[in-house]
Amino acid sequence: MIAGKPDSAAHGSVTLHRRGIIARNSWLLARRSVQLGTLGLFLLGPWFGIWWVKGNLASSSFLDTLPLTDPFVLLQSLATGHKVGVTAVIGALIVLLIYVLAGGRAYCSWVCPVNIVTDAAFWLRTRLRISATWQPRKGTRVWILVTVVAVSALTGTIAWELVNPITMLHRGLIFGMGLAWVIVLAVFLFDLAVSRRGWCSYLCPVGAFYATVGKLSVVRVNAVKPEACTDCGDCYRVCPEPHVIVPVLQPSGSKASPVITSGDCTNCGCCIDVCEEDVFRFGTRFGKHVREQQPRQRNGAQEQRPETCAAPMAASGFGGSPRTRSPKRSASEEHSSPAMR
Repeated sequence: MIAGKPDSAAHGSVTLHRRGIIARNSWLLARRSVQLGTLGLFLLGPWFGIWWVKGNLASSSFLDTLPLTDPFVLLQSLATGHKVGVTAVIGALIVLLIYVLAGGRAYCSWVCPVNIVTDAAFWLRTRLRISATWQPRKGTRVWILVTVVAVSALTGTIAWELVNPITMLHRGLIFGMGLAWVIVLAVFLFDLAVSRRGWCSYLCPVGAFYATVGKLSVVRVNAVKPEACTDCGDCYRVCPEPHVIVPVLQPSGSKASPVITSGDCTNCGCCIDVCEEDVFRFGTRFGKHVREQQPRQRNGAQEQRPETCAAPMAASGFGGSPRTRSPKRSASEEHSSPAMR
């Protein structure tokens, strides 16, 4: 235990009681509202005959006026060599603009309905204390993306839409699930029993595409109070992409940016919800980019920062030595993350 720093078990008990359940899940509730609201708009027409939105997440129109096209679908269409309509191009540019502003992978955490499935798997995985995980190489989803575009070029089809779980789930809700249940269940079981956050983090080519867009995004999570961090590791445990937090909490140089700049960040807000010390906030990429790194103080004693983030990363199940753990927590605290993330 670091001198002057309360042990994490004690700190964990404080975390459980200082804020109410709404405060601990505010961004989660906001995400679910947007996801279910978006899905509801698409279902209003087929279910109730109210056609405010026509189409699906691949291609749609709002009030028969505003075209919206998934840029990844447009990329596959261009690869096929078929003529692409001006409306589709305009729709893709509009969507790209939205995610350049809001964060590329905000699509993954705020819009994609499969995120609800993978979050449910992560929640159950945590409750069942399943620690074993297999992690494909991080670049796997990029190679899948390249393969999808190549297959589209070779076959003249929008290849990913034939097996896309997002499309399958959407069509299944309208026309009946059928085979879609098998694909959605496979994604759920993969994330539950095989790989922590495996589908979204390692395999989904849509996530890989929007991660590229996310490198340019304006809205970013900022570590506005890094000196308040207690190294409890909660943010690493709940983050879908724990490695994106490392540069702002464990900077390697004398200067560091408080802005999470990785395109892998989904802007889900989980780290904001879970952090009892209010270290994180939503901001922009244009904030104070560089700060001088000073040793943090704990009750008058200088804290020596660890050279790596192995402990919290290991606790998250993302990486690190299996013998390296974050500060000890009781079993109940270890699995007391706020409700499903």
